[in-house]
Amino acid sequence: MTSRGPGKQVRKSAAERRREIVAAAAAVGLQEGLECVTRQRIADALGVQPGLIHHYFPVVEELVAEAFTSATMAELDGLLPEAGTDRDSGCPLRTLQRFFTLTSGTEFDNISKLWLNARNLSRHRPVLHDRVVNQELRWCGRIEEIITQGVREQAFQCSDPWAAAVRILAVVDGISAYINTSADHRMAPLTDLARTIAEAELQLPSGTLRSS
Repeated sequence: MTSRGPGKQVRKSAAERRREIVAAAAAVGLQEGLECVTRQRIADALGVQPGLIHHYFPVVEELVAEAFTSATMAELDGLLPEAGTDRDSGCPLRTLQRFFTLTSGTEFDNISKLWLNARNLSRHRPVLHDRVVNQELRWCGRIEEIITQGVREQAFQCSDPWAAAVRILAVVDGISAYINTSADHRMAPLTDLARTIAEAELQLPSGTLRSS
């Protein structure tokens, strides 16, 4: 398979082609829903034959699962960078302030819809189900890591960072459950709920996790 340009044809490596397919599938999943991640749809998006998609993903459910994982990992790394990366100069307080500011806006509406979509479909799709569970646990682990760092630096007080992380994420997810239906009517009263719960979990004064 080749990539056509103004000059000579350049053959993409298998790894490059696979990443390209997953990226296209993630974009379709975000914009149209995971039900629309089919070989034909991704082939059309890339301008290739469906047989190429089949070559890399003989089982289309694997592509659906990869699309979900790719999109949600990009979201996680954008919202809560991993330790050792550019995480607001390593300050857990600023990391959480930024997290709640971003998640209270509309920028991540599509990813919220994707999570709802994936959780619904995962009832009948075992491969996707495993990826959803893994991503949920990865999210909780990332928040736990930040809380643990904050406790160690005496920025937070929390006796059980894992439990606190699970409760905080449950609230964030619960709020996003309205994104497909009554968000316009319900989101304003819920805007600060996750932040308020997090402040209580970490024994912080009200408003501490609001970005200045």
